[in-house]
Amino acid sequence: MNIVWFRRDLRCDDNPALADALRTEQPTIAVYIATPEQWKYHGMAPIQADLIYRRLFELQSELAELGVPLIYQQVGDFNSSAEWLMTLAVRTQAKTIYFNKEYELNEVVRDKQLKGLAERESVECKSFDDKCIFVPGSVVNGSGDYYKVFTPFKNACLKRLMTSGVQIEPLKVKQTNTPILDSEIEELSLDSPFDYIREPSKVYKAKRSEILGLLRTFVAEKASHYHLQRDYPFVDGTSQLSPYLAIGALSARQCVARLWYQKSVLNEGESIWLSELIWRDFYQHLLHFRPDLSRGKSFHPWGETLSWKSSKDHFERWKSGQTGYPIVDAAMRQLNATGWMHNRLRMIVASFLTKDLHIDWHLGESYFMSKLVDGDFAANNGGWQWCASTGCDGQPYFRIFNPTTQGERFDPTGDFVRHWVPELSSIAGKKVHNPSKHVNVKSLSYPEPIVDHSAERKLTLELYKLAKDNSE
Repeated sequence: MNIVWFRRDLRCDDNPALADALRTEQPTIAVYIATPEQWKYHGMAPIQADLIYRRLFELQSELAELGVPLIYQQVGDFNSSAEWLMTLAVRTQAKTIYFNKEYELNEVVRDKQLKGLAERESVECKSFDDKCIFVPGSVVNGSGDYYKVFTPFKNACLKRLMTSGVQIEPLKVKQTNTPILDSEIEELSLDSPFDYIREPSKVYKAKRSEILGLLRTFVAEKASHYHLQRDYPFVDGTSQLSPYLAIGALSARQCVARLWYQKSVLNEGESIWLSELIWRDFYQHLLHFRPDLSRGKSFHPWGETLSWKSSKDHFERWKSGQTGYPIVDAAMRQLNATGWMHNRLRMIVASFLTKDLHIDWHLGESYFMSKLVDGDFAANNGGWQWCASTGCDGQPYFRIFNPTTQGERFDPTGDFVRHWVPELSSIAGKKVHNPSKHVNVKSLSYPEPIVDHSAERKLTLELYKLAKDNSE
């Protein structure tokens, strides 16, 4: 008997663990273990929990076509999940457990625990690198060290892609050696809900065909224009595949393979989208080399000496979209309403929180995870540290976004702001990005700016310089 343990790899296509298990031609079962206490500790967004829940039923149908039943169990945390899985392995006389690796610290510890338990029971554990285009630890510089700046990492990845491409595991045929299960072993059913709050995610796809359809449509119709449209939140110019990458309903390798399908050269838009996929790899690779990032540490040690303010009022107004800076408020309201935020806006609101409000980036990082349908620890942590200038970044700390000019540049018609901040719907064009200059915003039930950007920019430069000087 084989057991395939599904975690954040909720697909049958291009799934190394599942493919290897089915190649043995031994009876194979799949398992999913919900861990609501662990999810709460990690701050999983309720909308992402709902997408996972919906995706599990689609995965169950896809596995059934392969003759593989999906067993469901809920326990509290990761430790309990490893223990329960070993109990199942002993009960079913399974010889091998297959799973795809995760690189966050708690997940690494969990898998080491499983391997220790399995060894005592003479059960083999086979783990596979699946989450990235390239195996973490395999892309290093000439000195054998990891890359600390993105561009040389990207160039090394592109060089490998040009020579070796990517390998995709095809969907396997139905297994003929059907497993016989104990009647008390429960398969996933409508009676198997998570003990975890869920918010509706129906706007996001759960079916394999629909998710793959989104990928194919984007590559065929939008990728070539990606460089022209990706920074404008009022334009449908991004792939919006991140929710499916985050839960593993789609792999990064599938995206790369589709991008290069029947192509010899990528155009500018396609190349930049590929760079975005490589950014995801970059942050996962950093977790492999720097497990302290999973503990909330800054990539640069001087980041630990930064002085932050603790204005609860400012933080609450940032979260609710009531800062008086329209592009910031529109972005936060989009996040709160949909569980997703345009990437350009993620940078703007993160810069505003850390460098205009001087609030610790950890608080923003946690809030994002509690709301994002595409919440992924590595990408979220890397993005926040990039914006806070404490992370892996070739840019100096004096990169500070001006929220007003950012709004004027990337929402030039003001349509995005007027959609999400209807109080300002009567203000035309770019004026909507600096409304207090043109109208009495209080009469529109909209707040004045809670801080003066110019003054806060100067303070940021002083605080960051002090932190770096103190560290040295």
